[in-house]
Amino acid sequence: MIRTIYWFIAFWLYQLFSLIAKLRYWFYGKRGNEEKQQKVLCKTTTKWAKLMIRLTGSKISVAGVENIPDRNVLFVSNHQGNFDIPILMGYVPKLKGFVAKVELENLPIVSGWMKKLGCLFLDRQNPRQSLKVILKGISYLKEGNTLVIFPEGTRSKSSTIGEFKKGSLKLATKSGVPIVPVTINGSYKILEEKKRIRKSNVNITVHPPIYMDDMTKEDENKLIDRVYEIIKSGLDN
Repeated sequence: MIRTIYWFIAFWLYQLFSLIAKLRYWFYGKRGNEEKQQKVLCKTTTKWAKLMIRLTGSKISVAGVENIPDRNVLFVSNHQGNFDIPILMGYVPKLKGFVAKVELENLPIVSGWMKKLGCLFLDRQNPRQSLKVILKGISYLKEGNTLVIFPEGTRSKSSTIGEFKKGSLKLATKSGVPIVPVTINGSYKILEEKKRIRKSNVNITVHPPIYMDDMTKEDENKLIDRVYEIIKSGLDN
């Protein structure tokens, strides 16, 4: 329990500290220096993500980083717990946005940084809003940006993997960017298993990319099952 309290205190202290970085980001924007803006964004968010994981006492092991193409991609990952976003943000290369639940948009300071990363906030209870978000994500990917999606739609809170939502991979098929399947194994033990923060060993597997080039309609119809089995294979190791 002490670790949990300490973590939440550190979480909000860092958010306040990040306001200094936000001023630098704004300053470079006024000068039209997008390159330095991106450096501030990458450094601030990556440092935050790694700090949040270190404060849990957890160890993160990543395999397969060499499988990530030297271009923008759609990372498709299973979703075990609340710490999946900082884990992927801090330990898997590339500046990336997330397709996240709409509730996160209400978090002060945090949501501001998420928007700068290009995160999209999805309300699964609102089909019209969800469609708009998906269309926005397709455009975002076509513009050369990278996104992460959790096709289960919610945390499994366990070592199992839930069913993927139909249409969740349209971000890739409609934009043409490669899919990089990612398996997260053990993140639910940090918080969801005991309802308090505790250390865990988390293994991340980055699988070889799936390219959309020359993909037939039949291939697209089988794509969701293909990606599901690839991600699930990482849980069996």
